[in-house]
Amino acid sequence: MNKRVYLLTIVSFVVGMVELIIGGILDLIAEDLGVSLGKAGFLITAFSLVFAIAAPILLTVTAQIERKRLTLIALVVFLVGNALVIISSTYAMLLIARILSASSGSLLVVLCVTMASNIVEEKYRGRAIGVVFMGISASLVLGIPIGLMLGNAFGWRAPFILIEVLTVLSILGVYFFMGQLAPKPAIPIKQQLQTLKDRRILFAQITSFLFLAGHLTLYAYLTPFLKMMLGLNGTWVSIVYLIFGVAAVFGGGIGGMLADRFGTKPTIIAVIIVFAISILMIPYTTFAFPLFLAVMVIWSMLSWAITPAMQSYLIESSPETSDIQQSLNNSALHFGIAFGSMIGGIVIEQASVEMNATVGGFLVILALGAAVLSMVKKENSKAHAHTIR
Repeated sequence: MNKRVYLLTIVSFVVGMVELIIGGILDLIAEDLGVSLGKAGFLITAFSLVFAIAAPILLTVTAQIERKRLTLIALVVFLVGNALVIISSTYAMLLIARILSASSGSLLVVLCVTMASNIVEEKYRGRAIGVVFMGISASLVLGIPIGLMLGNAFGWRAPFILIEVLTVLSILGVYFFMGQLAPKPAIPIKQQLQTLKDRRILFAQITSFLFLAGHLTLYAYLTPFLKMMLGLNGTWVSIVYLIFGVAAVFGGGIGGMLADRFGTKPTIIAVIIVFAISILMIPYTTFAFPLFLAVMVIWSMLSWAITPAMQSYLIESSPETSDIQQSLNNSALHFGIAFGSMIGGIVIEQASVEMNATVGGFLVILALGAAVLSMVKKENSKAHAHTIR
């Protein structure tokens, strides 16, 4: 496989890191800028919302620009956005900086996937896209522990200085090693959204949205949860996040294996059920740290185990629009992150952080309902087709 795919994976890793890196240092930001935890959490919500909405729009607007040049422009804007984060002295300035880095970042992820699939032979295309997505999922998982360790040691701006260094290296890598790539005509947004008329597709995308929303309701506020409910200090919080991150990366691989072995539908349903049980159990395990860790490892592994099965299910359900579905699923995931972190912020402000897991678990149960509706409809339509024949 073309080695330049790994360069694009590094770019996607750097972009992905920025989204959730704030999650672990919410309390430090809130304290420094004099805002509440919920308001600090909105910085994740805003980023994810912009990320979900901007990619399809920016792709349409920039359809005529050569891909390497566009990637470099987006990387420079991303660099500027994160530089603004570092010098932000007010909440409003930090929010604007996050919006800037989210819009350029969303375009970069789609460009990385597009370029990766274009620079390899046809037979390696799926693997190349998978490798780029691994960069994104690894960054979403590892971004928080990296942010935590640097944030606790050197202040909350330190993780963003690391991101600036990695972005400069990415710019140099793309400039020197990537070849020119002519733009392809973009699929209009209206045409992309029309694929959601298929109920199987619509409910599958809603499943992804609700699943991640449920996850983020607790995960975005895991630092205050660990400090308030378990009395952990900064070092232990970092260790817990690192364990979570490693388990989640393994979970992605295990999810892919389960989908190949047992099929996409049983895997999706089983993962959602066990995930719901584990997240609902979390508040009842805080009396014993080892028990909490054991349940948390299951929760973290399953948080990314559903993604490979869901991507495969979408391709099976609509092979002719598989590219569009991957793009829409990416948007659904980020809408889920935005919604979950927003709901989590409301819960922590109105009730207590102890309730975040219960509310998150309820959203995951709704995701199970959406998954069943997607699959039942498919079986019914098959049966209907059979009777017509």
